[in-house]
Amino acid sequence: MGQELPKQDPAGRQAGRITERLPADAAGILRAAELLRLGGLVALPTETVYGLAADATSGAAVAGIYAAKERPSFNPLISHLPDVAAARRQGLFDANALALAKAFWPGPLTLVVPAAPACEVSELARAGLPSVALRVPAHPLAHAVLEAVGRPIAAPSANRSGRISATSAEHALADLDGRIDAVLDGGPTEVGLESTIVACLGGAPRLLRPGGVPRSAIEGVIGRTLVLAGEAGMAPISPGLLASHYAPAAQVRLNAEAPRPGEGWLGFGPEPQNFPHALNLSPSGDLVEAATNLFGHLRKLDALARPSIAVAPIPEHGLGEAINDRLRRAAAPR
Repeated sequence: MGQELPKQDPAGRQAGRITERLPADAAGILRAAELLRLGGLVALPTETVYGLAADATSGAAVAGIYAAKERPSFNPLISHLPDVAAARRQGLFDANALALAKAFWPGPLTLVVPAAPACEVSELARAGLPSVALRVPAHPLAHAVLEAVGRPIAAPSANRSGRISATSAEHALADLDGRIDAVLDGGPTEVGLESTIVACLGGAPRLLRPGGVPRSAIEGVIGRTLVLAGEAGMAPISPGLLASHYAPAAQVRLNAEAPRPGEGWLGFGPEPQNFPHALNLSPSGDLVEAATNLFGHLRKLDALARPSIAVAPIPEHGLGEAINDRLRRAAAPR
C-alpha cells in the first residue's frame, strides 16, 4: 500500500503509463480499491455506463478525472456510495429525498441534496457548491469496490469529454488507455443510459436530467409532478448540464499582472508573493495542483471581504482550459 502512482501531465497522459485490465473477481476488486485509495483512476462498470472512478474526498484525485477526460469545465460530479446510510453521512435528505432513495437505491437515480456539515466530498467534486450529487449504484462490482474503498467515489462516464459514454471495458479503453490506471472489466452494462438526476433542495423536487429511472416512477413515489430544471427560473446544478457554480461575493478580475490596492490576489506559478491578501494556486505552475486548490483558495480570499480578487494569467491548455472556464464564470456580470 506504500506504492505511489505517477503524476499526470496537464493533458492527462503519462509517459509509459500502462492501463491495467482487471478481471471481475476478488483480486480485480481488491486491486481496483487499492488504486483508488492511492489516488488513482479506475474505470469500472455500473448498471448505467462505465464510470471513471476516483476518490471523491481527494481534490488531487478528482483533478485527475478532469485531466484524463479533458473536461472543459468543472461541473459537479456524482459521488457513489455503497448504501443509503453512507449517502446520508454526506448529504442532508428531506422526506422526498429519503423516499426516493429507499425506492430506487441501489439503482440509476442520482439525488442532489444539501451537503452535510461533515461532508467529505471535495470542493472540486462539488464544483464549489453547497450541494452534493449522490448515487448508490446497483452493479455488484461497483458495490464491491465501494465497500472495499470505504470512501465516496466520484465517477463520471469513462470517456473523454464530448464523446459517447462507455458501456463496455473496450469502450473505456478506446478513450482512456494510457491515461488512467486500470479498467475493471465487468462486461457490457445493463441500462446503457446515465442515471436520472433529481434535486431535493427544499420545496418541490426538480428533474435535472432524464435517465434510467422514468419520470413517472419518481412522481409515483413523491405523489406530485416533477418540476423541470428549466422551469421556475432554476439554474442547472448537476452533472451533464451547464452548472451554476459558486461565485465569490468579491468581483473577479482576470489576467492581472498584479493586484490593485485593496484587492485580493490569486497567483499562479513562481511569481513573487510579496502582496497582502495573496494565495497561489500552484507555485510550481502545476495545473493539477491549481485545479485542486481553485475553489478552496477562492473561498479563503472571499472570506477576507476584499472588494475584488485579481487573478494571475492561467495557461489555456490541459486543465488550464477548465480552470479558466470556472474563473470566467466567477468573473461574469451578475
